[in-house]
Amino acid sequence: MLNPDDYLNHLYNNLNDETSQALKKPWNERKAEVRSKLLESLGEFPETSSELNPVVRERIDKGDHYLERVSYTTDINLQVAAFVLIPKRLTGRAPTVLAWHGHGYGSREIVGLQPDGTTDYGAPGIHQHFALKLVQRGMIVVAPEIIGFGDRRLSADKEKDPKKNSSCFSLASRLLLYGKTLAGLRIYEAIRSLDYLLTREDVDLERIGCMGFSGGGLIASLASALDVRIKATVICAFTSTFRGSLLAMNHCIDNYMPSILPYADLPELIGLIAPRALFVESGIEDPLFPVASVQEACVKLQEIYHTEGIGGKFEVDLFPGKHEVSGRKSYDWLARQLKA
Repeated sequence: MLNPDDYLNHLYNNLNDETSQALKKPWNERKAEVRSKLLESLGEFPETSSELNPVVRERIDKGDHYLERVSYTTDINLQVAAFVLIPKRLTGRAPTVLAWHGHGYGSREIVGLQPDGTTDYGAPGIHQHFALKLVQRGMIVVAPEIIGFGDRRLSADKEKDPKKNSSCFSLASRLLLYGKTLAGLRIYEAIRSLDYLLTREDVDLERIGCMGFSGGGLIASLASALDVRIKATVICAFTSTFRGSLLAMNHCIDNYMPSILPYADLPELIGLIAPRALFVESGIEDPLFPVASVQEACVKLQEIYHTEGIGGKFEVDLFPGKHEVSGRKSYDWLARQLKA
């Protein structure tokens, strides 16, 4: 047989054989190494932080909330644009959620806007306008534009349909030449987005949460794993095992991290969030993250949370649906965790 399927299976099976003893160590003995290897796999972060220089570019009254368009600097020649949704009638500092969109046309897709910025509260699509659902529950929502999407695509991609074209491949392949990864850059920008929250007088720094869908689920999970300022996390349509999803079918290149498999499977990377609160939701008919893989990952996560002595901090909702946000339980769960 000339196809390389057996070769890839051989690599996976041998990898597990070589590392089986390390993987069998108790979680409390492995946790620090898993975190270290995750950072190594993500690639280098900048040694010094640039000044954020945040700017409010627009503020609109949307009826039950205000919508701001802001920007801030994450690294030299690199700026993030973000929407900030602020509930009306706030008294003091409020709980705040970093909201990460998935593949599509960017942050506008989760705040109820079309790609051109016009309002459309009609069909919400697979993102379900979830930033709107969170602000309606009394939480400030900050929705950064992930690099490679929407307004933050490379100039060569700007004239293409934003619903179908991102800059993920171009960014990821070029960053590899510098010893960096696209996943790493996005996680770094998520950490800098947390720094931005510190500059806002309306944010309660002890009540910060995170929610991400699909590719945004990678950002929500790994940023939460690495930054303890995030107190509660919702991951939509991403939690799985590597073998059950990323190795079983084609995904966007932004999901792949070099040399991580010898040290940890995806549930263990997500497990670094423990002992902080975690909610996983996934559609039973999701073709990209098959339910069997999700269930296997959740069993491992439950084990990790029990090892940490806080099993009640981890919850799961497998809902009737495909690759989409549900929110039927997760929105209220996040509000409760942040005491909204």
